[in-house]
Parts: sequence; structure tokens; C-alpha cells
Amino acid sequence: MKIGIIGEFNPAFIPHTATNQAIVHSCTQLDVSIETEWISTENAEHDFDSMISRCNGFWIAPGSPYRSMKGALNVIEYARKNGRPLLGTCGGYQHVVIEFARNVLQIDDADHAEYDPYASKLVISKLACSLVGQRLDVLLHNKQSIVYKIFRKERIAENYYCNFGLNPDYQKVLDDNGLKTVGVDENGESRIVELQDHPFFISTLFVPQSRSTQESPHPLVSSFIQHVINTR
Repeated sequence: MKIGIIGEFNPAFIPHTATNQAIVHSCTQLDVSIETEWISTENAEHDFDSMISRCNGFWIAPGSPYRSMKGALNVIEYARKNGRPLLGTCGGYQHVVIEFARNVLQIDDADHAEYDPYASKLVISKLACSLVGQRLDVLLHNKQSIVYKIFRKERIAENYYCNFGLNPDYQKVLDDNGLKTVGVDENGESRIVELQDHPFFISTLFVPQSRSTQESPHPLVSSFIQHVINTR
């Protein structure tokens, strides 16, 4: 079993090294063995068929802008349509939103302010205040969601590394069409999205891997890995 981690690995970027460590923490907790492979977004674009044939699940990593937005979006679309477990964190969350807006909502020019701040349809926009380095509460308001069943609590505290998030103008239309906001900040703005009727397709604007330790693996990472292990 293998997880494809989609992004340009940078050993100096804490969320990337934390991703590797969090997977080890959860595998130890679950007493399972799983391979991981960092796959650059460029390789995801140009070696797509080979990549999807060798990966059972995908983690869309922090660290945008990616070298190839198309590569990241292709992986997200494949996982969405084919029931493959997917976890997106930080930049991964942002690109999950872009893929859904373009391919499900048919907003062909849906874009990301980090790539083009002057785009006409900024589905991902700059946050009013940077969240880099902050730990903030997230409210889990949908008790029917997979996310709520993982945490079994209504409030969690998580770490952020981002400057961009879902434009609130698009939150309702995403929700109405199946990409449900299942976690929000104190102002009701989206912080976790979950695809309805999918085994595991969850993305967080925060970086759960940064809160994982050997003694206390992050429950969201552990649940993702369990779903990958169960994928056939």
C-alpha cells in the first residue's frame, strides 16, 4: 500500500517534514506498514497514469503555489471520481476547492489569488489576516460528518501556516453541491471541507500533521491511513 504525497518536497519547510513524521506516528499507533512517495506536481501531471497505478491514496500537501496546478488538480479529480482516499492540508485544501469549483460547479475560470490576484473568479482569496503560526479553534458543527465521527467533539484547536482560504462568497454553493463545510472558525468561515458520499475525501485549511506526536498521533491522519489500508 502506498500514499502519494503530492507537492514539491522541501526539507526546510516544517509542514513537509511534519507530514512524514505524522504518517510514521499513525502507522505505529495502528501497527500497519505503508509506503509513501513524494510526487512533485509536475510529475503528477506528466506521469499521471503511472502515478495513479501505484498509489492507493493521496495527500495533497502544503506548500503552494505548486509548480503545476494542473498536476495537483488532476490527482484531486481522480480521487474524487474514483473513491480513492484523499487528505488535503493547507494548500491541499485550497486546490480541492479549486478543482471542485472548476469541474463540478463548472466555474471554468475559478482561480486562486496566490497564482493570479486579479482573476475574475477568486474562489480562493487572501485571508483578512494571516494565519501563519497561529493555533486557533475549529468548530465541528455537522455531527453526521466523517470528521465529527473522527474527533467526537465539537471544538478542536489546530495549527495554521496559510495566508489564503475559501472566499466566503462561494461557501454556500460548494456546500449545496456536495463539498460540505464541516468545520468553521469562530466567524463561521470554512476550515474543513468533506465530500459528501465519498469514503474519505477531507481537506483542512489548518495543518494537522504539525500537531501529531509519537505519543499522540493526529486522529485525522490515522483515519486517513486506515482508509488507505482498507482500499482495494
